[in-house]
Amino acid sequence: MEIEDTYCEAFEGLVVQLMVTAQDTLFLERAVNSFTALPSTVFGDAEGGIVKWLSTEETIDGRIGAIVQLWVTGTGKKATAKFYEQLGRRVRQGILVVPTTAVFDYYPGSTEFKFNMMNNVGHCGDGYEWIVEKFNRKLIDVPIMMGYDFLIEEELSYAQGVMGGNLWLFCDSIESGIKVGRECVKILAELDNICTTFDVCSAGSKPVSPDAKYPEIGPSTNHPYCPMLKGRISPDKFKVPEGVYS
Repeated sequence: MEIEDTYCEAFEGLVVQLMVTAQDTLFLERAVNSFTALPSTVFGDAEGGIVKWLSTEETIDGRIGAIVQLWVTGTGKKATAKFYEQLGRRVRQGILVVPTTAVFDYYPGSTEFKFNMMNNVGHCGDGYEWIVEKFNRKLIDVPIMMGYDFLIEEELSYAQGVMGGNLWLFCDSIESGIKVGRECVKILAELDNICTTFDVCSAGSKPVSPDAKYPEIGPSTNHPYCPMLKGRISPDKFKVPEGVYS
């Protein structure tokens, strides 16, 4: 197997790392998948991923859980303001609305940067929210209709980091591409403090350029590397190696 040691795109960004817990697997998976769904930094939004799943022995509140990350590109004031807004939206609409969930800060190191989550999540309590001390942490307690209170740590750490990076697999069939891709994701899942926002990604894109036919759609398919376009684009532009079909 030949491995080409080349370069990949990487971007500076802001990141939070959270622990999400819930009563059972059904609710936990729903909350985590909703929070991390729709990677969309290419549209000026945020994107997230799952770092790992946790047993009851590994979580702060003794329930099953998961570690998740959320990212935005950029590190300045505009990026920070956008990050605070997007983080609040994803917690409110992705996690708070799923029964029995709770959110804790789980950034792996020390950082001076903190988001106070009262304005973008806590005030869902419409003034009936309050601060409690539990698990040696300060938590915002938001009363909700189901009869228990949603808990989120009052301050969530965020920091600068590096996002991006990819591994291109040139395979002899779609089946082998899926198999090898899943093995790669499985290996990455064993590492701490990283996430794969797309897992096995089927569609690589190329940067938007002045020649793009539909620039309003954003990044479009990287056509020189699409196997199905063999014979439809000129040989000097077609970049898929011989024998590669996925």
